[in-house]
Amino acid sequence: MGPVPAVAAIRLAVRQTLKDHQPGDLVLVACSGGADSLALACAAAFVAPRMGLRCGAVTVDHGLQDGSGRRADEVVRLLRQRGLAPVESVAVVVGREGGPEAAARTARYQALDHCAERLDAKSVLLGHTRDDQAETVLLGLARGSGARSLAGMPARFGPGDRYRRPLLEKARSVTEEACMAEGVVPWRDPHNADPAYTRSRIRHWLLPAIHEALGPGMPEALARTARMLREDTEALDQWAASALEDCRHAQGGLDTARLAGLPTAVRRRVIRLAALGSGAPAGTLAAVHIEAVDALVTNWRGQGPLHLPGPVVVHRADGRLAFGERTLDGLDAVTTRSGQHPCAATPV
Repeated sequence: MGPVPAVAAIRLAVRQTLKDHQPGDLVLVACSGGADSLALACAAAFVAPRMGLRCGAVTVDHGLQDGSGRRADEVVRLLRQRGLAPVESVAVVVGREGGPEAAARTARYQALDHCAERLDAKSVLLGHTRDDQAETVLLGLARGSGARSLAGMPARFGPGDRYRRPLLEKARSVTEEACMAEGVVPWRDPHNADPAYTRSRIRHWLLPAIHEALGPGMPEALARTARMLREDTEALDQWAASALEDCRHAQGGLDTARLAGLPTAVRRRVIRLAALGSGAPAGTLAAVHIEAVDALVTNWRGQGPLHLPGPVVVHRADGRLAFGERTLDGLDAVTTRSGQHPCAATPV
């Protein structure tokens, strides 16, 4: 594409992403200092003022490497020099749940959520590219995931579509070229080349092997597949949200007879919505959990209650699935922490 066209392409993508904003709105860029987010920040710093918008940035220091605080300070100085304001560095403590990559992601989004709410930002821009999308699809395949995972990363998500990915249709090489044209030097995260991380092995080993075996264009094909699956998944999700209302039991929970009459894909989505509404964390609620609850509907043999992440307890009784929580004394409660039955809550 070349350096100058690359800058123009990224600026156009940012403009299209922000076209629903109003003058005076604040846009934040989540910037690690890598090529993708740095090119995005430079483009946003150029585009936002011309649209009457304010543009700031947040860099998250995960504290996982020596000198990470110094690196974060350097990113802050660079972005301020490019005219972004406010620009903040936020240090987070990364836990262990779900593995290092998932734990770092959880800590990062918690920090970004807090900054967005405190600064009253309309949106937070993320620098994920088409190559990242292809890697995500391959990760889903490796894990044996369903359509939701294979659909990859959405272009927008979060409350009010807070999080947006303008570069999801752009190749990673475009951001490298844009940084060169902008005169900025991106930071090279050593974790991205560490074979201890699954995504790194996919990036440096698997994708090149696929490219050699099947020819060029695989990232585009994988991203296109993800986009089509996402359209299908969104349609099924809408169906499930409507079916959830129809499946409510008069005594609380879900009516097993009505559930049994739904197609499998819709029924399991209804179960997932009910589990999420009961307090099961989306990040740890896996397909195996949903399939186990589904068996209470389709393969009922009098089996006992199931324990989901959260901790959420599901049991079948009197033609209904009841979702509750496991209390500290070991007894299974039939209400959520709020005291309301979880299926009365708005699904997420």
